[in-house]
Amino acid sequence: MTRRTLATKCAAALLIGAAATGCGIAATAGPAGTTASPDPGEGRELSDAERILVQRAEQELVKECMEEAGFEYWVGPLPTVDELGGGGYVLTDPAWAKRHGYGSRLQEKLQDVQRDDPNHAYANALPQKERVRYDKTLEGGPSSGMLTAELPGGGTVRTPAESCQADAKDRLYGDFATWFRAEKTATNLSSLYVPALLGDQRFTSALGRWAACMREAGHAYADPEEIRAKLPDLTAGMGPDEAYATEVALAVAEATCAVETGLAGTARELEDEYREKELDRYGEDVAAYARMSVAALARAEEITGSTA
Repeated sequence: MTRRTLATKCAAALLIGAAATGCGIAATAGPAGTTASPDPGEGRELSDAERILVQRAEQELVKECMEEAGFEYWVGPLPTVDELGGGGYVLTDPAWAKRHGYGSRLQEKLQDVQRDDPNHAYANALPQKERVRYDKTLEGGPSSGMLTAELPGGGTVRTPAESCQADAKDRLYGDFATWFRAEKTATNLSSLYVPALLGDQRFTSALGRWAACMREAGHAYADPEEIRAKLPDLTAGMGPDEAYATEVALAVAEATCAVETGLAGTARELEDEYREKELDRYGEDVAAYARMSVAALARAEEITGSTA
C-alpha cells in the first residue's frame, strides 16, 4: 500500500465514522504502564489498564440500567492490556509480536466472545415486541434524538442521545453530549497530519532503513502495510500452525527492524510533533477529553471497587 493510499484510507475511515485501525503512526504493541490517578480536574491520557477499568464500569452501569427496564444483561469479558497491543502503522515490540504475530488469533478469540455473548441469545429469544424494546433501551434510536459531532478531517458522526449506553457514559463522564463531541475530536486528529507526516523526510529516511533491515532478514517489503496486504496470499494453503508461524516470523522481523533502525522512535516523535500543531485549533476539545477521561476513571474506581 502506498503512503498516499494509507493516508486516503485513514481519512476515509474517519469520514464514515469507522474505527481508523492502523492510522495511528506509532502505536506501540505491548503493555502500557499505569500511573496513579491525579485530581479529576486535571487531564492526561489514560493507560490501557485504566481504559479497561472504565469500560468495565460502563458495562456495569449498562447492566444496572437494563435491569431497571426489566431486562437481563450480562457483563462480558474485556480484553487484557496485552491483548490491546499490536495496533498502529508498525509493530514496535518484538516480544509482543513473538506472542501474537499480527494478532490473528486474538481476533479469532474476539469473534468467539462476540458469537457466544449471552446477551445476543437472550435478546433473540424475546418476543418481537420485547426485542424491539430491548434494542431501543440498550442502543436508542433516532426517535429519542441524536447527538452530532463534526470530525476534524471533515464529515460528521451521530449517536442516539438516549439509551442505556448513553446513560452509562453520561454517569461516567458527567455530560455525555460534551464527551461525545470531545472524544470524536481528540481521537480523530490523525487525518489532519498523516499525509504530511508520511511525506516528512525524517520519516521516509527511517522507513528506508527499516526496509533495508527487512531485506537483510530475508523479507523484501517496502513498508509494514505491504506485509499486511500480502500476508493472506503468503499463507494461503498452509495449515493453521504453519500459517501462524509465518505470521509470527514476519511480525517479529517487522518489530525488531522498527526498533533497530529507529523507525519506531522517529514515528512516535513525529506524531507528537505533528499532533501538537493541531492543538491550537482543537486544544479545548482535547483538554476536555483528557479531563473527562480522568474524571471517569475516578468514578469507575468507585463503581467497580478496584483500581487499574
